[in-house]
Amino acid sequence: MTNTVIPKSETGTLVSPTSSRSVTETVNGSHRFVIQGYSLAKGMGVGKHIASDNFTVGGYQWAIYFYPDGKNPEDNSAYVSVFIALASEGTDVRALFELTLIDQSGNGKHKVHSHFDRSLESGPYTLKYRGSMWGYKRFFRRAMLETSDFLKDDCLKINCTVGVVVSAIDCSRLHSIHVPESDIGAHFGMLLENMEGSDVTFNVAGEMIRAHKLVLAARSPFLRSQFFDDKEEDKEEVHITDLEPKVFKAMLHFMYWDVLTEDVDKEKSTSSCVLVSETLTAKLLAAADKYGLDRLRLMCESHLCKDISVDSVASILALADCHHAMELKAVCLRFAAENLAAVMRSDGFEYLKENCPSLQSELLKTVAGCEEDCSSGGKSRSVWAQLSDGGDTNGRRVRQRT
Repeated sequence: MTNTVIPKSETGTLVSPTSSRSVTETVNGSHRFVIQGYSLAKGMGVGKHIASDNFTVGGYQWAIYFYPDGKNPEDNSAYVSVFIALASEGTDVRALFELTLIDQSGNGKHKVHSHFDRSLESGPYTLKYRGSMWGYKRFFRRAMLETSDFLKDDCLKINCTVGVVVSAIDCSRLHSIHVPESDIGAHFGMLLENMEGSDVTFNVAGEMIRAHKLVLAARSPFLRSQFFDDKEEDKEEVHITDLEPKVFKAMLHFMYWDVLTEDVDKEKSTSSCVLVSETLTAKLLAAADKYGLDRLRLMCESHLCKDISVDSVASILALADCHHAMELKAVCLRFAAENLAAVMRSDGFEYLKENCPSLQSELLKTVAGCEEDCSSGGKSRSVWAQLSDGGDTNGRRVRQRT
């Protein structure tokens, strides 16, 4: 016969048993690094690298380092090297890694080096401090790489996956109830579709567009003032003289649905600095600024940010400055500073010099900040600066003339 001992407290009452569970898993994140102009990167020297932008996984920042001439002097530039580096402060960060060189032929024959699918006899890799790296000195023989399907149009694409090891106590409940995403936008959007209860008509270049004062007043401080703070007689028809019908309808679509129209999402990016201000997104940005639609302005900023290039950055910078798009402006300044030599040769920069002299001063301050980052060992160096290894005096002479 077996005796079972039931735990009791000091007062003699029964104590309920407790339990907990520790779960160790990886927090995963991925980053794609596109290296355009591989042939120009060759010859920069053994041990010198091109760095990706920093990306965050598991609360730490990481970066991919690509060495066109290899990291190891003994290999005499016969191999390219690829490493993943811890780019933020951290001590004994344990992680799994995967590096994938993309096959650009469409056949899916990628070159993969992975921790995730192999037996971890010694556990995850441990990075001791900021700057610690994991990777391969002999990632690929250079002669083979240059005749392979991994290199297309002088471009390489590398996918990196990092899995940071974390441990936590699992406190999840046995049951959970799924709450769907908010559908309030769909309900308000139906008001715009069927115009039930509309009480104001906008005359936009002769086109009559009906809407609801309360909805618009709740979304726009400018229209709220027009409808309810103005002591003049309440008007059921409002003339809009500063927006095209297409732009006004796109603005209304956002105010009811809280999303951009398909016309904006499908709008093709443009590299022409002359055409940027004529896009629907740019005109919608101006409307968002005037009508006090901060969320719409940020959405337009995010959309325009994807179009930033050497040819377009000057015009997008001028547009952002004009319409108080501060985040877009900051991105433009940083991009222009890191690619200054190329940007200064663009037509858009000539427009900037003639029409926006104050932006030139801000650009110079940003350039100075980038140089300080580089001199203090920061990682945010442009590809141009890396290729010249920071020693191109022409870039500095050009900046002095601006």
